[in-house]
Amino acid sequence: MTYPIHYVDIENTISDGDLTRIIDEFIAHKAINAKKILILPPDITRFYSKAGFISTYLYKQLKEQADIFFLPALGTHEPMSIAEIETMFGTEIPKERFLPHFWRTDVEVLGEITSERIAELSENKLNCTMEIAVNKLILDKSWDLIISVGQIVPHEVIGMANYTKNVLVGVGGADTIHKSHYLGAVYGMERIMGRTYTPVRQALNEGFDQFLRHLPIEFILTVLGKKDDRLALQGVYCGNQNETYEAACQLSQQLNLNLLTKPIKKAIVFLEPAEFKTTWLGNKAIYRTRMAMADDGELIILAPGLHRFGEDLAIDQLIRTFGYKTTDETLVAVENNPDLAKNLSAAAHLIHGTTNDRFKVTYCPGDGLTQEEVESVNYQYCHFDEMVKRYPPDKLKNGWNTLANGEEVFYVSNPALGLWATEKNFNN
Repeated sequence: MTYPIHYVDIENTISDGDLTRIIDEFIAHKAINAKKILILPPDITRFYSKAGFISTYLYKQLKEQADIFFLPALGTHEPMSIAEIETMFGTEIPKERFLPHFWRTDVEVLGEITSERIAELSENKLNCTMEIAVNKLILDKSWDLIISVGQIVPHEVIGMANYTKNVLVGVGGADTIHKSHYLGAVYGMERIMGRTYTPVRQALNEGFDQFLRHLPIEFILTVLGKKDDRLALQGVYCGNQNETYEAACQLSQQLNLNLLTKPIKKAIVFLEPAEFKTTWLGNKAIYRTRMAMADDGELIILAPGLHRFGEDLAIDQLIRTFGYKTTDETLVAVENNPDLAKNLSAAAHLIHGTTNDRFKVTYCPGDGLTQEEVESVNYQYCHFDEMVKRYPPDKLKNGWNTLANGEEVFYVSNPALGLWATEKNFNN
């Protein structure tokens, strides 16, 4: 294989054996002489990305020649627990090789995107600079190679996940995270999701090119689709230029965009409990289906692992304080409340999580959140145990289902793996 490596197999999918051969090629091109390597994988919230398998294989193949460390791209999430590390990466890698990222304290500011550029990207909705900052470990000159591993999939904040986002948000700082999220929110989620280039992507790419392009960073990007109604690896892309990102996006859009001919009146979305423990993550159920939902429809979110709202405790408190109100109400709250204005990613999340009263959201946690808590942030409530009697996930298939009583529902087993929209809404 030549480099960059763009490997696609939609017909048969890419087996683990195929994947190891691809990574061997990557090693031959980029890691053969490396003595000190930093790997930036996602955390447990991207468990199905194959990033755990890839990162572990890199370690096994290179540990005899190189000193290898892992810095999971947490963004605002909590550091991975030992159980999560072992679930995603196995038990053979020493735990001291995994370094935590603390987005509020561990970063160094390298520069900024100017206020003029942010105004241009936001269509004059924002007038502020955006810092470009990363974890200080990234800047250590002793690294021979930094490998960012992750999945390209439609994303609510940036359009398509990963690539430079894995660095500048995944191991980035507060200002970068806050401003990038808010830029996406004010520009409009429906104009962003599933698009290769968006204002947020442009800002992060420009910041990366200006301040980080000189570093030895390479990207390994995966694209997963469905085969026989099961997740299957269908594309692997290795490189460090936009062409690799663009090629991965093209395949992901082919595999992960689900365009419907009619809107959904009732959607049932299941949140895997090990992956979705907060509405900060669980609201992907809203983000990824909102362009498919009918006016006055209902989105039922089965969330047995839900136990709070924010991954970060400070943001959790802001969500509890302000709730998922309409976009206009949140914009007013930002103007009037300094705490929210200092945490614009939280404000962006509140905007992303509102339906603007267009359709209803019913959250169905187990015992981790009470009815009072769920309703206090402006969602409807039903206990998980009660709702699964009506809509048992093991009896539903992904997509349209007609129940015994004649009711038609649309089922999504994991909202993180795709984007659903009507053809009319997405093409507009």
